[in-house]
Amino acid sequence: MLCAGAWMTAVGFGYVDLPTPANQPWLGDLVRQFKWMGPLLILIAIVLGVAAPS
Repeated sequence: MLCAGAWMTAVGFGYVDLPTPANQPWLGDLVRQFKWMGPLLILIAIVLGVAAPS
């Protein structure tokens, strides 16, 4: 989950290029949402990692 959040953040801020085909404009809209979904996913992963019973 942590790696997926890091990837989403990198794609959202343009550090990693995700080619969007011209016939799928919804994919470009989704990539813009990665700017806030990626950091949120990282935060959730950290909270779950800390709260996990050992």
